[in-house]
Amino acid sequence: MVLLAGEPGVGKSTLLLEVAARAAASGRVLYVTGEESAGQVRLRAERTNGLHDDLYLAAESDLGAIVGHIDALAPSLLIVDSIQTMTTGEVDGIPGGVTQTRAVTVALTSLAKQRGLPVLLVGHVTKDGSIAGPRVLEHLVDVVLAFEGDKHSTLRMVRGVKNRFGPADEVGCFELRDEGIVGLADPSGLFLARFGSTRESSVAGTAVTVVMDGRRPLLAEVQALVAGSNIPSPRRAVSGLDNARVAMLLAVLERRAKVKLADSEVYTATVGGMKIAEPAADLAIALAVASARWDVALPPDMVVVGELGLAGEVRRVNGVQRRLAEAARLGFTRALIPTDSDVGKGLGMQITVVHDLGQVLRDVKPR
Repeated sequence: MVLLAGEPGVGKSTLLLEVAARAAASGRVLYVTGEESAGQVRLRAERTNGLHDDLYLAAESDLGAIVGHIDALAPSLLIVDSIQTMTTGEVDGIPGGVTQTRAVTVALTSLAKQRGLPVLLVGHVTKDGSIAGPRVLEHLVDVVLAFEGDKHSTLRMVRGVKNRFGPADEVGCFELRDEGIVGLADPSGLFLARFGSTRESSVAGTAVTVVMDGRRPLLAEVQALVAGSNIPSPRRAVSGLDNARVAMLLAVLERRAKVKLADSEVYTATVGGMKIAEPAADLAIALAVASARWDVALPPDMVVVGELGLAGEVRRVNGVQRRLAEAARLGFTRALIPTDSDVGKGLGMQITVVHDLGQVLRDVKPR
């Protein structure tokens, strides 16, 4: 039992329709939709090339009718879109309510175990972030996948939240296009303003770091802009970063590295709609702000990894070897990393070990 959860409109139905079409190449697939008509799903399948002779569609919301279709077809995969629209006559309650949702899920789970039938469920995330209600489904299924994406971006990510049969920290990256959802084997280019062999110059106020999204290293560019001086109430605007974390880093820059920011407006953001909450990006954020303040560009072929403490020290982070290997694969030749980092040889990069923020900024600050 696999549950794919996400906000309405993020692309869950489009993704699973393509999954169904590919799975139909090796066996019959039954796609049950309770939200759309058969004609609507057919139009989407034609647009995304998701048609197959062994892909069967049922526009049903009654559990008894679904079981009848399963008996008639004996499919090798069942997809239910969505679990909130399914009902059963065995219990009372409205469709989408806790009682109905739990009863239908329990019945489908029992059916899956008895017949050895893989089942993919779609669950909408409610306003408070719960999946299909107040924690109704997560403990009933074997695997929970979160399908995430910003409405202003075409990037979509599938994250493993729960997995009884393997690791739960895997991440899949996809891009939403007119022809459907396309898997991205190398999504780092979406998060860099200058990517590939044309990356020959840099702009003041930018720094590249490597973040770990589950087990997957992703290169991300952090941008900063410091504007004005002697402003009585300067603004602090943040996009894609943790607001409290950035405020702390600005205080560390002002106090420990003597970077004057108190009377200037500071804007910090990520590229490509990426959200960074990992402390390993602290040093890159601080360098981007200092670079913007002094109008000095960092080397375009350098990545920066490290967590900053309140004393200005650069702390070690996990997975430095994997981060640098990804950066080297994408053409970066220099790296700033914390002390005591476990880094082997053979990366082909010029690695500089840094102890504190002041040491790094002495090489950046104009003479």
